[in-house]
Amino acid sequence: MADVLSLKESVLVYLDRSGGLMKLAEDCKQFNDPQQMEAVYRFCVSVNPSDVIEVDPVLGDCILHYPLKATALFQSVCFLAIKTLSLVEKIHTESQVNVILKLTHLPPFPEYMLDLCSFPRGYGPLRPVSMEGLVIAMTRVTKYTQGARFLCINDDCPCSTGFHHIRIHAPGATESATVGNSFSCMICSSPLKEDMKFRVLGDKQLVELIHVSALDGLRGHWQSSLRYQSVTLFLRDELCNSVRIGRLYRVLGISAHVHQWPSATWSVEANSIQPWEPEYPHKVSARFQELLKATAGSPWRFSAVVAQGFGLDVAPPGLYNILKLGLLLSLVQTRADAKDTFHSLDLLVVTTDTLITDRLMTYSLRLACRGVRHQASAEMFASLSQDEHGAGTANIHAGSALLATGGICMLGDLGCYKKERLDSLQSVLESCTVSVFIPGKKYGEDADQQLSFPVQCSFWALTDASRRAGRAESALLGTAQDLGPVPVQLADAFGLVIQCKDMMGEEHALLAQTVHTLQQAVQPGKPLHSPGWEFSTQDYQELVAHARSLQVKLSPEAEKVIHGYYMASRRVRTQSQGVKMSVASVKLLISLAEAHCKLCLRTRVLEEDAVIAVLLCENSVTLRHGASALIIPPDAVFPCDLGDADGLHKRDVTLDELHQNILRFIYTYAPGADTYITEE
Repeated sequence: MADVLSLKESVLVYLDRSGGLMKLAEDCKQFNDPQQMEAVYRFCVSVNPSDVIEVDPVLGDCILHYPLKATALFQSVCFLAIKTLSLVEKIHTESQVNVILKLTHLPPFPEYMLDLCSFPRGYGPLRPVSMEGLVIAMTRVTKYTQGARFLCINDDCPCSTGFHHIRIHAPGATESATVGNSFSCMICSSPLKEDMKFRVLGDKQLVELIHVSALDGLRGHWQSSLRYQSVTLFLRDELCNSVRIGRLYRVLGISAHVHQWPSATWSVEANSIQPWEPEYPHKVSARFQELLKATAGSPWRFSAVVAQGFGLDVAPPGLYNILKLGLLLSLVQTRADAKDTFHSLDLLVVTTDTLITDRLMTYSLRLACRGVRHQASAEMFASLSQDEHGAGTANIHAGSALLATGGICMLGDLGCYKKERLDSLQSVLESCTVSVFIPGKKYGEDADQQLSFPVQCSFWALTDASRRAGRAESALLGTAQDLGPVPVQLADAFGLVIQCKDMMGEEHALLAQTVHTLQQAVQPGKPLHSPGWEFSTQDYQELVAHARSLQVKLSPEAEKVIHGYYMASRRVRTQSQGVKMSVASVKLLISLAEAHCKLCLRTRVLEEDAVIAVLLCENSVTLRHGASALIIPPDAVFPCDLGDADGLHKRDVTLDELHQNILRFIYTYAPGADTYITEE
């Protein structure tokens, strides 16, 4: 008894020091409405285990290892405070006070960490644990019983009136454990009957959490024998709708066994949830630092050499350079900033060699912070199923795009998709949201419901230009190209469209690729090319991770080029082709310029970065709608072979000439570019 009193004194001291008593008094004000009569009154108490241990180590140990006992201690102290200070006159018994201890954190020791990959689970005491994982499914918010009042059916029993029998939800308890019909009076053993008008309802939501390593098996570059099992989280009341599908979270919760005869399910009652991002230590390798110094004289050379040496396991240097650059730009630009604004760079590749293009994309997917290779037979956005935990509502499962949140979703060949899927993809690309229709009758609701989820990933896709014969062979330079089975509207939704076509001839490219593949097969591990700037996959992973983390700022010079080109191009194409350049084109230009700036490891977007953005964007629009007054060759970004010593110099000279052509185009068709910037 003395020990219990000592612990209650410690609880009172902690509540006084931490401001808990003042918060309790403030929370009681909402319950003083005379029209509001409830069986139980819920109070959330914030508890810092470290501070509690300083007050009383025994109480701290009780909170960390025996949470139900600790909750009873806080409940008793809160009830005494409420009665002593006359905070709520409607509270008559201690059982009417429903205290929820909200832990701020847990000690950073292995005993308090739950690895979602570890087995077996569920053994040992049910105590608070911390876990980290990815949300892959969630239900709609439903109701559960927080507490209920029961009366004895024996009129002569004191428990036939008052608040003697109050049942409150406990972690792991099912609905029948709170409001069942098999309870008996503790005094006379007569059956108890619930007083329905005093039942208190709360919100409940079920969430599936899985280890983040499960996504490694969705990248497509390797097959794993491992199988990952998700954990069911129960979110209640204020925690409902605090998570989003496809996001990573750190969860503090109490593990519990949910008994549903004839089985018992291991689950977790969430106590607190915080967004979480794993730390990826990154630094630029010594080789790239040497390259950065060697190419410091030109703002274009570093990114050119980086793209030239990228993906040598798949394609020899000199081939697919524009595609390699586009993939790298998308990798470094796909991220969410400090304001939770997502930046993406979608990519559609037009090619006649889908095999090598697919391999390059799959290889690049390894460098993404999160990458998912979508299978045409799988669900792209979201699917529904019946909840298996007794809630009877719809369970919303994440598709490939939602699983790739914050990273890349590789769709592969769009020729494998039905028209309905392509239409859905176009809608998502344009709105960045996906809608899920939930039929009410099927999932136990009175009305149908439609939910929207943000889609925050970059899409990579390819299309086989040779799949539709006729126009591709007779296409002239500067005319719209055949995009295979992809309609122009879908290509416009992607924004950046890249054509994989070697200017030295298809036969030369095929021969180079064949020699490269044979050398890899005959002499694996041996350097395939002449000594020069060669980098490992690890070097590229570190470079992309570092570049992605850079915060860049647009310079006035770059802004003038971007907005001037947009105004001039919109004017020319509207008058000559009837093509409307949407405001999304400005976003694409800025995104490309920022990405090139990051890839060059700078924090200020230069005019030269805007030039690369204009060249890529103009070629992309030309592929879809034909050329404009700004005549740009298809290989403008890589106009010559970079294999010899003079290659980089020749490229700089060509890009300087194209830079001047862009400026003349702007001043001819968009006079007063400074004014246009302000107006736009």
